[in-house]
Amino acid sequence: MRAFFVMITAFYRKKQVSEAATRIVAVAGMMLCSQATAQTFQDNSNSDARLRVATPLMAHPTNAPVVPAFSRPEAIFADPFGMTSWLRSRGVALTMDNTNEYTDAISRPTSGHPNYKQGSSNAGQVNTALHINWEKIIGLKGFATHTLFTSRYGTTANRMMGDWLAHSSEIYGGGGNVVVHLVTAYGEENLLGGRISIAGGRLTEMSEFSASSLFCNFQNNSFCGRPKAAIDNQYITSYPAGEWGFRVRGRPSRYTYLQAGVYFAERGIYANNQHRTGFHFNSSNIVGQIAPVEFGWEPVLGRAHKLPGHYKIGAQLISAPNPDNYYDVNGQAYAVSGLTARNHQQTWGTWFEIDQKILHHSYSNAEGGLTVMGGVLYNDPHTSLRNYETYAAFVDRGFIRSRPYDSFGAVMTYVQISPGVSNTDILDLSLVPARAEPNHATGVQGHATIFETNYQVHVMRGVVFAPDFQIYFHPNAQRNLKNVEFIGFKSQIQIL
Repeated sequence: MRAFFVMITAFYRKKQVSEAATRIVAVAGMMLCSQATAQTFQDNSNSDARLRVATPLMAHPTNAPVVPAFSRPEAIFADPFGMTSWLRSRGVALTMDNTNEYTDAISRPTSGHPNYKQGSSNAGQVNTALHINWEKIIGLKGFATHTLFTSRYGTTANRMMGDWLAHSSEIYGGGGNVVVHLVTAYGEENLLGGRISIAGGRLTEMSEFSASSLFCNFQNNSFCGRPKAAIDNQYITSYPAGEWGFRVRGRPSRYTYLQAGVYFAERGIYANNQHRTGFHFNSSNIVGQIAPVEFGWEPVLGRAHKLPGHYKIGAQLISAPNPDNYYDVNGQAYAVSGLTARNHQQTWGTWFEIDQKILHHSYSNAEGGLTVMGGVLYNDPHTSLRNYETYAAFVDRGFIRSRPYDSFGAVMTYVQISPGVSNTDILDLSLVPARAEPNHATGVQGHATIFETNYQVHVMRGVVFAPDFQIYFHPNAQRNLKNVEFIGFKSQIQIL
C-alpha cells in the first residue's frame, strides 16, 4: 500500500502538479498506513433526517407515541465530563462537526476565455444540531424538535474553469457567508410506535425526499447532498436552505413507507438578500406550493439479514411561477423577440432511486460491505435546466481486512440539458452581435458527465480524511470546453 502511494506521488510530480496536490497524496498515504476505528461521512449532523427515513420500523412496535432514538455519531469528544450522557438521559442531543473540501485543478482551462483560470479552492462548514425529546422533559409523548445551524466559508474551483452546473466542493454556497445560518427548525410527532410521523416548521424538503445518507460519501455537488436534478428548480429546498412546510410519513409495514408533504415556495431561498441568515420568515416571499410524494421499500436481505437496501419512487408538483426555457409570452423564441419568457404556474419532477448492499464483510462492523447505487431523475423539459440525470455508484467499506473502517467509492453522473435551453443557446449565438447566454454558458449546452472516486481514511475516533479525484467531461455541458480534472480531499471532524 505504501508503494502504491509512492507511485501516485511520483506520477503527479512528473505531471508538474502543484505542491499542494503532492502533499495531499503523501499525507493520505501516511494516514492509510495508520490504525483507526469507525466513522464515515454519512454520520454527520445534517444526516439525521435522512437516517430517520432510511430506518425500518422496529420488529414489534407498540401502539403508543414514541420518539425514535437520536443518532449518536462517533466523535472526538464522545462524552466530555459525562456531559453528553447526562444531556441525552434528559432528552437533549447536541452534535457538532466540521466538514472541509479542497480541490485543485490539474488541467488548464479552455483557451480564449480570459476569465477562466487554473487554480484551487477550499470550502467548508461547521454544523451544530440540537434535538430535544419533549417527552422526557415535559411529558409530551412522541414529540421532538430538531434544529440545525451551519456556518459556511470558502469558494469552489469549478467556476474558475467555466462550469456552473456542479460544484467541485459541495459545501460551497447557500449558507449566507455568516457565522450562524438557520437551516431547519421543526417539530415532529411520532404516533403508533413510529408507524406515523408528522412534521412541521422550517423544513428542508430534499433532506427527506429523494434523500440518502450515502450520497455525501462523495464530494461533487452533482451527487453529494442529492443528485442535482432533484433540485433543478428555484423553489425546491435542499440543505442548507429551509422553508415553511408540513410532512406526513406512514409505515404500513416494517419495510415500506409512504410520505407526502406541502412546502411553501419562497423567492430567493439561496440568495443573500432575503435568506442570508435563514431567520427571515417574511411570508411575502411565498409565491406558491410544492407537493412531493414518495413511496419506499427498505428490505434487509440475505440469510443473516445484513444486506439493507432502499428502493424509492417519487414525484413532486410545483405550483409557482417558473419561466419557460424557450418561449416568450407570445409563443415565440424569447432569444429572438427579446420579450419576457412565458411563465408556467405548474411544473414537476420525478425520481426513481435504489441502493442495495450486496456484500457484507464479516470482519467489519454492521456498516461494512459493498453497496451499489443507481437512479434516474426526470424533470419537466419546458421549465428545467437539467431535463434528466442518471447515476451509478458504489461504496465499499472495510474491503481491506486490516482497515475495516476505511471506504473506497466511485460515482458517475450524466446530465442531459433540456432541449429548450440548448435551442435558446443556439439562437443567442446566431445573433449579431451574439447575446449573452443564460446559465453562464459560453457555448451550446447539451450534456455533461462527471466521474469521481475517493478513499476514506478513518484517521482516529471522529476524524475521516478522503483523497479525491474528479473529472468533468464537457464542463457546463458544453462541447466547446475541454475536459477538466481536479484532485483534492474531503475531511470531516465530528466534534461532539
